Amino acid sequence: MYQAILFDLDGTLTESGEGITKCVQYALEKFDIFEPDLKKLEVFVGPPLKDMMMSYGGLDEQQAEQAVCYYRERYHEKGMFENRPYPHIEEMLARLREEGYRLAVASSKPTYYVNQILEYFGLAQYFEVVVGSEMDGSRVRKAEVIEEALRRLGLENHRDKAVMVGDKEHDIFGARQQGLDCVAVAYGYGSRGELENASPLAIVGTVEELENFFG
Repeated sequence: MYQAILFDLDGTLTESGEGITKCVQYALEKFDIFEPDLKKLEVFVGPPLKDMMMSYGGLDEQQAEQAVCYYRERYHEKGMFENRPYPHIEEMLARLREEGYRLAVASSKPTYYVNQILEYFGLAQYFEVVVGSEMDGSRVRKAEVIEEALRRLGLENHRDKAVMVGDKEHDIFGARQQGLDCVAVAYGYGSRGELENASPLAIVGTVEELENFFG
């Protein structure tokens, strides 16, 4: 049924929570906001970072932009590598490619970092298209990222041929806004309740279940 599969990165391909939450913690401390419990900061995994700095930290827009700069200080140095692919991810990607699927990454993380992470973990070879946000803060909305990925795949007029895979409600909503189905993964950073309330096409609990869904 589908020709192309668009994957989110954080919480879908890689278990990136440690690096992201430690960098958020570092940035918030610059504004005298102290959160010792990294688990509470996992809400930052996935959504646009500036938005989360404002909603979670109570920062105004200018402060949030500065907080993103602080975040990137630590992220560039070591945060992006406090991270690892979920077990069986590479085997799944290899099999999906063998079966003829066109694979893409559609992430709200800046493309600059997405490419580095994929290269570092040896996953870049599996993807025909990689789209993220821009470092200047543009194209951060999931729907915008998905739209650009579809354009590069040449499927903007064949949306029924593409499907999104992600772990948070904004992946589901972004896909729906662009006319795509979305398969949600429950092994990432979104709660099962969050995913169920967003009504994706399906919810899978493991990477193996995700592979079997398309296999």
